[in-house]
Parts: sequence; C-alpha cells; structure tokens
Amino acid sequence: MTCTVHDLYKYKIAWLRVDTQTILTIETLVITKSERIAITHTEQRIWQLRIKDIKESDKGWYMCQINTDPMKSQMGYLNVVVPPDILDHPTSQDMVVLEDSNVTLTCAATGVPEPTVTWKREGEKSLTAVEDSGITSHDGAMLHIYQIQRHNAGSYHCIASNGVPPTVSKRIIVTVNFQPIIRLPARQYYAELGGRVVLECYSESQPNSINYWMKGKGEIILQGGTYDSTFEDHVFKVAMKIVVRLEKAADFGVYKCVAKNSLGTTEESVKIYRKTSKTKQVENQVVQQSNYLGSTTFIKNYTDNKIKDILLTASAASSSGMRGTSEWIVMVVAFTASVFL
Repeated sequence: MTCTVHDLYKYKIAWLRVDTQTILTIETLVITKSERIAITHTEQRIWQLRIKDIKESDKGWYMCQINTDPMKSQMGYLNVVVPPDILDHPTSQDMVVLEDSNVTLTCAATGVPEPTVTWKREGEKSLTAVEDSGITSHDGAMLHIYQIQRHNAGSYHCIASNGVPPTVSKRIIVTVNFQPIIRLPARQYYAELGGRVVLECYSESQPNSINYWMKGKGEIILQGGTYDSTFEDHVFKVAMKIVVRLEKAADFGVYKCVAKNSLGTTEESVKIYRKTSKTKQVENQVVQQSNYLGSTTFIKNYTDNKIKDILLTASAASSSGMRGTSEWIVMVVAFTASVFL
C-alpha cells in the first residue's frame, strides 16, 4: 500500500490498522511484532507498507497518518481474495450404493469470494434421474440422485471456482450394485440327432458374478463353455457360449444360463428341440385341363401332409367363348413351403 506525501517538513508518517487501532510503523521503524510487515521510503515522498505472505485475516482498512494538528490521514481498504479449495470433509468420498436407493453427493468448497460449485459427469454424459435432468452440469454444493440406476454409475466431478485462479475439482466415483440381469439372443433351437448347437447368453452385474450353464433342473455343465468377461461403464459384462453336441436323445431339452452375485441369482432357460426329418419342399399345383376333365379346374393341395381334391366349375372360363379343346391352356402354379413332420 502506497502513501505519497508532499512537503512533509518536520512531520512524521505512521501506518495504522484501523479495525484494531494498531500502529504498524512510524517513519521507517516497524512497531508491530509481525515479521510479515515492512516499510519502504523512496524519493523523499513515497511511503509503502508491505505485507508478505498475505492472509485472509489481513483484509480490512489501513490508514496513512501525518502527525499534524489537526491530523491528516488517508485510508485504503485491503481486500484479500483466496483461490477456491475443496475440503476433504465433509466432501463426499467414493461410494458404493444399491440400485433404487437415494444418493446425495456433497462438495464443501472454501474461498474468497465464496466459490460456485458445479457438478459434471465424466465424458460429458448427461445427468439423469436428478433435478434438471438432461443437462450436462448441475449447480449447487449438493447433488441429489433419486432412485439411482445402474446407468447413473460413474465418475462425478465437483468443480469449485470464484474467479481467482486456479479452479479446483474433486472426482467422486459412484458404483451402483445390482442383481445380475441376463439377455438371450434366442430361446429355441432346432437340430437333428448327431448335430450340434451353439447356445449364447449375456449377463450384466455389479459386483461381478459367477456364471455357468445347467442342463435340466440341476446338472452343472463344467466343460465346453467359454466365458468372456469385460468391465464397461462400471458394469461387469459376461458373454457366455457353449457348444452342445447332440449325440443322444438326452442331449435335447432345457438348458439354463445362470449368473449369481452377492445380491442374488438370475437364470434364463433355452430349449433345444429335436428335428425328426429334413425340411422338404411341398408343391401346390393348379391344373386346368379341358380335354380331360371338361369345363373344370382340378386343384391338388399337399399342405400339412393332407391331400385335398377339389373340383371347381369353371363356368366363367367356358362362357368367355373359349370352347375349343386347342384353346384351353394348361397352367401349373407351384409354390413351396417348409413343413416339419
């Protein structure tokens, strides 16, 4: 802080702290016991009060005073700004919560002026299931997440800023635990005796699950399966595949995909059906013959292994003037259908 005095003559300059009525310096002599206070006098008219290692407690009114009668003085206010800081307590730490529970994240920040706290999701994902859902950041020292879901898991950043650099942040990882879920690409498979089928099953869980296949009601299949585990978006994902060789009739039937963790067990069933014969092509024929059947249409339908012979009167054709035998046209219309016996 600088005080400039012209024509001082025999008078003296003193620096005081107004709020405590403390004399800090007189002329070039430091009166206060604080080692952080110093005084400089330059060019015969400039007096500077210097405070090193400035603290927030140093803010306030200071006075440059001349011991004239009456006294002359000039005051100045020292405003101390403090960069933001995030306190370890009561700021939230990394946490593990159950799905559907309510979660509150707290960010305790200090600084002068008072910092503004902003919440952001890592990767710029939108905040869901919170106030102002759908935005990419959320203001306020407390962040509430109601009925948290597995997709709300991840890293949250508490960011404190007050215009005084640097801006600070703290990362809080929220893990959401839930019972395994299972997804099946198909629930029914068809194959012949002597063939093979690849069964697929996909599970997600948190914490990690134990995964296995079962045959029927309780026989665990210990061999022949592959289990590829990955960890994505704070969720354990397992892709399960198993090759079933259908060497005997007992190899057909129900198979179960099972995923188990500390929160429960989930299972889903698939079934392998035996195909007793090859798929065959079935023809439906429509035959129009005038010289053999007269003015009739003969239809043979082989659908569903049943033969139906239906004679229909083709009166419309005969009345159109097409009476000559050579004028009749023989047409065969065939279509195929897959039939399992």
